[in-house]
This record gives sequence, structure tokens and C-alpha cells, in this order.
Amino acid sequence: MPPKSPRKTQMRSQREPRSPSRPDFQDPDFNVLCETLKISNNVRDKAWKTYEKIFSSGYMMREATKKTELLGLCLYIASVDCEEMTFTFTELLKTLTLSVSRCFRLLREMDINMDVLSNKVDNAISKLKKKYETMCLLYQKFQRTFEIIFEEQHNTLASVDTASILKGTWITFLLARGKILQMDDDLVISCQLLLCVLDYFIKLSPPSVLKEPYKSALNALSVNTPPRSSRRSQNRNTRSSPQSETDIKVLEILCKENHCPMDEVKNVYCTSFVDFLASAGISSSEGFPKVESISQQYEELYHKYKDLDARLFLENEETLKADVQDSLDLERTPRKDESEEVSIVPPQTPFRAAMNTIHQLTVTLNSASDNPSDKLNSYFNNCTVNPKTKVTERVEHFGHVFKEKFASSVGQACAEIGYKRYKLGVRLYYRVMEAILKTEEERLSVHNFSKLLNNDIFHMCLLACAVEVVIDSYTRNTAQAYFSSRTNLSFPWILRVFEIKAFDFYKVIECFIKAEPSLTSDMIKYLERCEHQIMESLAWQSDSPLFDLIRQTREREGLVDHPELVSTLQQPVQHNHTAADLYLSPSRSSHQCPVTSVRTSSVTNGQVSPSQPVQQKSTSLSLFYKKVYLLAYKRLSSLCSSLLSDHPELEQVIWTLLQHTLQHEYELMRDRHLDQIMMCSMYGICKAKNIDLRFKTIVTAYKGLTNTNQETFKHVLIRDGQHDSIIVFYNLVFMQKLKSHILQYGSARHPTLSPIPHIPRSPYRFGNSPKVPGNIYVSPLKTPYKTTDGLLSPSKMTPKTSFLISLGETFRSPDRFQKINQMLNSCERPIKRCADTGAAPKPLKKLRFDTDGQDEADGSKHISEESKFHQKLAEMTSTRTRMQKQKLEESLESPQKEEK
Repeated sequence: MPPKSPRKTQMRSQREPRSPSRPDFQDPDFNVLCETLKISNNVRDKAWKTYEKIFSSGYMMREATKKTELLGLCLYIASVDCEEMTFTFTELLKTLTLSVSRCFRLLREMDINMDVLSNKVDNAISKLKKKYETMCLLYQKFQRTFEIIFEEQHNTLASVDTASILKGTWITFLLARGKILQMDDDLVISCQLLLCVLDYFIKLSPPSVLKEPYKSALNALSVNTPPRSSRRSQNRNTRSSPQSETDIKVLEILCKENHCPMDEVKNVYCTSFVDFLASAGISSSEGFPKVESISQQYEELYHKYKDLDARLFLENEETLKADVQDSLDLERTPRKDESEEVSIVPPQTPFRAAMNTIHQLTVTLNSASDNPSDKLNSYFNNCTVNPKTKVTERVEHFGHVFKEKFASSVGQACAEIGYKRYKLGVRLYYRVMEAILKTEEERLSVHNFSKLLNNDIFHMCLLACAVEVVIDSYTRNTAQAYFSSRTNLSFPWILRVFEIKAFDFYKVIECFIKAEPSLTSDMIKYLERCEHQIMESLAWQSDSPLFDLIRQTREREGLVDHPELVSTLQQPVQHNHTAADLYLSPSRSSHQCPVTSVRTSSVTNGQVSPSQPVQQKSTSLSLFYKKVYLLAYKRLSSLCSSLLSDHPELEQVIWTLLQHTLQHEYELMRDRHLDQIMMCSMYGICKAKNIDLRFKTIVTAYKGLTNTNQETFKHVLIRDGQHDSIIVFYNLVFMQKLKSHILQYGSARHPTLSPIPHIPRSPYRFGNSPKVPGNIYVSPLKTPYKTTDGLLSPSKMTPKTSFLISLGETFRSPDRFQKINQMLNSCERPIKRCADTGAAPKPLKKLRFDTDGQDEADGSKHISEESKFHQKLAEMTSTRTRMQKQKLEESLESPQKEEK
């Protein structure tokens, strides 16, 4: 059953004679590269072993790969692994005459075919790739903006050469960015910093080289300021002060032309750029900065980080060119003007897309307050214990914490920028909290939310989620089609800042999305991805409260199995849970012995009081497991469709093993990833069924799934902090734990298969879409035909067609709107029928904080004994029918031998 270990290259080299054409350690090309790049002996040995491994596989024999390219990439891989970089990435590219794009592509091909990249190398390449792509975007932005500001140079005898201004501006920007920002892929702050540099150079330029409106702004500025000669005689430090009101005119124009918030750019100028000028020894009293001086300072930064020399963009360096022309521009989008004529607008650049996202967020929060609103204060006052003081103190405390952590991750000069973003998050926090309480008040007719509002974990998670939304709005660098939007601040960074557990944070995501209607579809998808990360691995870390909750639930309910029954898998996931349901559902027993029942609660004068006994269980745990099952099955189904299309019957068998492991052997998930258990389950079942499917094949297909990371299968916990590949994990841990259970699936009388989970439509993606009652449908445009007035219309209406509207076609008369309104008004909204009666469900009147959070119809009545009997009888009948069907199928199957 264990997979065969791959044959070691070293052993093969000992057994096989060396080919005469095969290069040895004295290969001249390899030695020349080592001498040129100043490679140490340690790196040289490791690089040669990597090269031998690739050579023995025949990979280097591909015609598209040159020998020197392969040798150079092996040296880069070894240097990163050994942490002995004696050369920069640009020096490597120039030595190999290799472009950045081709280099990244070859490294990826090597990893796919040979699996030679460690996690350290993979992370280094990913970081370098993001920096390169961000710099490409920034240089494109710089070129476009510079051409709009400065006149094209025609007079070679002019006192100022615009080419020298362009060079000085770009290198000054590179130096400022390198000194201010630690996070290389932050596009927003980088672009705001670029505007500050442009503003500085515009004010030093003569008006004759400027275009309008910058020329007029500079002329107006010169009227209100001393002549240039007198300014040069001023003290150097006086010109490094924040801009006065008369100085911001140029910056205002730059912000308006580039769709950038003026207050944010001014904040970057005052808190970061001014200090940079002083630290770099740059003063406007001396005129334009000396290119030699700033270039030398940038040279030091470039060699410090051993990465790309971005000055080469000015020289149109071949190594920095992208393979695909205009690959970083978005397609043109059509827009209709008032005359209904289609016009073409300029492409939406990644920077403008980011600014649009930020603009939408700030517009939403402009009306919000930095403090609790009157309505929110009224909720606080209605509580038995007023939480306002703790809420405001908590907000102030984490403001200082966030400011410090942000500066550590992005750059110390960006502390105030981080605090500004935190304040936006606080506004969103108060806004969403008020919306949650309003919804609960309307739904439950409850005014006292003392338990929820005095729950510290709820507040910390809600505040963290609000700040995370703001962070992602600012750090979503470009359209995600170009490269990953992950940055140093990406989730789960926020969990470390607020010192909260991922399992607690997961509880707030769903109610946050429901409470904030202004969230864009991209933001909803991002929060959904955060939820997936939690369910995949973050909630299963050793210090997670999830394991204690599972254990306490078992003790409380006295169950041998997990409380989430398999029979519920076919039921759709309910998305009507509130924050109170998840944060205040029971997590521990009030008795030493297993508890089978507790009392519900009723609301009297806004307080929760005991009522009648019902079964107690954890809503947060139940919902979490349902979502984990759903996520696991979706990923498993994708993998099966690509690998086991010839054996569709195996999907449910593999799912049964996977579900069994999550339910009964959940300790295997501790400090591991859901996908690791999924791949091991697939391999184990295929071995039991004698189907030839190798782990390498599974891993290759797994790489094609969305949101995967090679660390998942390369860095798996074995025991006691020891990590190895997923094959080692399967042999030493997974198979040892589940061997007897896996072998049962190889026999004719295998265990009962688990039902396939019900896959609902995502509650997040279209949560804000209006639901239109009645027989109204939206369908694609069918084969068009020409009308008498020459307009395109859908196919001719059939006699059954009651009303047909083509989007984009004018209505021509107001009576068509009246017909639509009559149709909608005449439709009755569907009413969900209750069991045994046709009456509409009663409104919920009860907030059951002390039980499982499942609200009842009237708060006093419970399921009658007769209803319980009928429900139990139905379950028994269903079970008996399923067992009879299984016995029939087994009797029809012919005996078959399974190799175990």
C-alpha cells in the first residue's frame, strides 16, 4: 500500500557509468559562471547536485533550454537555499542573457517536472515576481504621468533637459520607495509617493518645460513665494517643512488628474516624504537633486536586497521586458453616454481600479463617525452592564497596537498612514455593529443585548474584520488576473495584531457580510476566501479553541461520535445564524457528568431567564463542520473529475473515508491542512481498489486547483515539529492510523457510504441581489432579427410570451413601465408552509443566548411528544429502506478478489 519512494539520483550515479558527453564538476561553463558570480564552495556543491538531478531526468535536453541557463538557475536555487547570495538577481539575468519573464517561467517548469524548489526558494521567487510586476505597473504609471506634465524636448539648447528630469525623478522615487517602504508590493502608497516626487520636481522646473495646468499653477505659486535666487540662500532645513496652503496647488492638480484622495497624499508628503528628503540630503535650495548622488544611494539599497535594478527601466533593458505586449493593461470597456451612443473610454489601469475601490469605501464611511452613534449609544444604555467604556478603551488600545504593527510591516515612516486606515476600520466597525443590532431588534423584538455587547471576543473579531476590509481595499494591488494580491498585510496578519484565534474570527464573517450592504463582490469573495483559509488549516492549529470545543461537546452530549451527524450532510447549510448564536452558544458543560438537557431562555424586561429543558449543543461547532464538509467535498470533486473520470463510483467512496477521518480522527488535522487529508484519502482508496494512481499524479493535479500552495504537500507535519513530504506523512501517520479502515473498502462488504453533501449556491456572492416575485426571468439574447426601425430585438414572441424586454432597448412609452409594475404588484410573495398547516411561520420572538441559538417560533412552545414520535418513526423507516437496498446491491455483485 505505501507508495514507492523515488529513486535517488546519487544512488543512480554510483551504479551507472558516466556518459562521455555528460559534463562533470570541471565543466568550463559552470566554472565560468561560478567565478563571475563569486559563488562559494558550499553553494557550488549544492548547485551541481541539483544540476545532476535535472540532467539525469533528461530535462536539460529540451531544445528550448540552454545549458548555461540551467546552470545559472541551479546556482540561484542553491544560493537562496544556503542563504549565501553573492550576486543580485539582475546580475544573474545579465550574465545568462535571460529575461525576467523567461527566468520565472523556467523555474516554474523545473519545479513542475523535477520538484527541485524548496519552500524557501518558492517564497523568494514569489516575492521577487510580485516586486517585478509591481515595478512594471509603477513605471508605466510614471511614464504616462510624466508625458502629461512635461513638454516634449525639441530645443537641445534649452537650459533644462526633460530627459534628465525624467531620470532624476524616477531614481529619486526609487530611492524614496526603498527607504520608506518595507513592503515592496504596496501599489497605493507607492503611487501616492510618486505624486509627491513629481510635485517636488515640478516646483523645481522652469514653467517653459511644463504643460497646462501645471504651468499656470507654478506661475501662481511663484507670485506668492520669493524668487528662486532668494530661496537658494535660505537654510536647507527650512525647505523641508510641511507644505503650506499656497504650496498645495500643484499637488491638488496631480491628485485630481490621477483620481487620488488629496488628504491621503498630503499625509504621505508630510509624514514620510519630508523626512526622506532630509535623510537623503536633498534640498530644493540646491536645485534638482544630483543624479549621481541619489543613484549611488539607490545602488546601496539594490545590493542590500539582492534583487532587481529598477533603474534599468529607463534604458529599456532587455532583461526587464515582459513577454506579452500590453499584458498589464486591462481591456477597453464600453460606456454609454446620454445620447445612447457607444463610446470607448481609456483602459482602467490597475492603479485607477485600486483608487475606485478606495473611493467607494471612503464615500461609504464619510457619513460614519469615529465614535458610537446616538443609536448605538442607546443600545449600550439598554444593557444591564453598559459596555461603552470598554468598547472605546478597546478601540483606543488597538489603535496604538495596529499603528506599531503596521509600521513594522510596511515601514516606520508609514505609521501615521496605518493609523489613518485603522480609523476608517473603526468607522466601519461601529457601522456594522449598529446594523447587526438593528436586525436583531427587528427580528426578535429584543432591546437588551448585554451578553453580546459585553463579549470581548465578539468585539475584537468584529473590529478586526472591519479593519481587514479596509486593509484589503488598500492593498489589492492590481486586477487579480495579473498576479496574486497577497501582501505582508494579507490575512491572517490581522489575527496576530489583535491576538485572536482563527476559529473565533470565522464566526463574525457571515454576519458581517450580511450587515454591510456596501461590500463589493470582490470584497465578499475575499472574505469568503479568508473563511476558507480558516476551515482549511488555521482553525486546526494546536492552540485553537476548536479542539477543546469538540472535546467538551462530546463530554456534554455523551456521544461517542462527533455531534455533527452524517445524516445532516444532505441538508443545506442554514445561513440564518446571528452573531449571538455563534459567540454565545454553549461551549462547556455546567456539570461534571455528561449533560443531556438544559433549559431554554425567555426574555422578560429585556433579560434572559430560564424556561423549559431542551437538548444543548454548540451552534458554532455544528455550522463550522457543515461548512468544512462542504468545502472538502467541493475540492475533492474537482480533483476526482480530473484524475478519476474513468471511475466515477470512487468519488463517494473517497468522500466517505475523508468524512470519516474528519469526524472520528480529527486529531489528524492538528497543525495540518484539509487538502493533505483529502489527497491521502484519494491515494488510500485507489490502493485499496487496485487502481494505479501515484502521489505525483495527485500532486500535479492538485497544483491546478485554485488557491493552492506547494507547501501543502512539501511541508507536512509528521510528529514533534518534524516536517516532510506528503508521501512520508501518508506512510508514517495517515496509513498507520487508518490502515484497517481503508482495507475495508477493498472488500465487497465495504462500510456504508456517506451521503454527498448538499451544495447550495454561495450565500455571499449574490447575497444583495434583489429577488423578483412572479414569472419574470432573465435569459440570454436569442437569434436577433431586424425590426422596421432597424433595431436588433430578440426572437419573435410566442403566443405564451406574456411580456418580453430586451436590456439596452428603449421602452419608447411609459405604459410599458406600468405593465411591469402591475405584473409585480399582482404577484403574491411565496410563503413558506409550516409542517401540517398552511399558515405562515410566526415571527421569532426569542433570543436564546444560553442554548444552541436555534430560535423557536413563539418562544414558549416546543415540539410535542407526538411530533417527536413521528419524526423518529420517519428516520427509522428511512434507515431500514437504505439497509434493504444495500443488501440487495451486495447480493447482485459477483465476488471479486482485491489485492490488499
